[in-house]
Amino acid sequence: MTKLLERAFAEAGKLSSDEQDLLASRVLAELADEDEFDRAIAASADKLTSLANDALAEHRAGRTQGDG
Repeated sequence: MTKLLERAFAEAGKLSSDEQDLLASRVLAELADEDEFDRAIAASADKLTSLANDALAEHRAGRTQGDG
């Protein structure tokens, strides 16, 4: 555990039980959201790669327009 996280937990330990539970709920929700986002990105990686390859192929074939 990092020193900063240890300090955060020490400060959180000074809160009332209700405030500690609220903080814990928020931290757990944030971690769950982060995991969900990572899974969503990983699941869409193949599709994003395919779309990028299609766009590059169209550009190389001269079927796109742009400023430069």
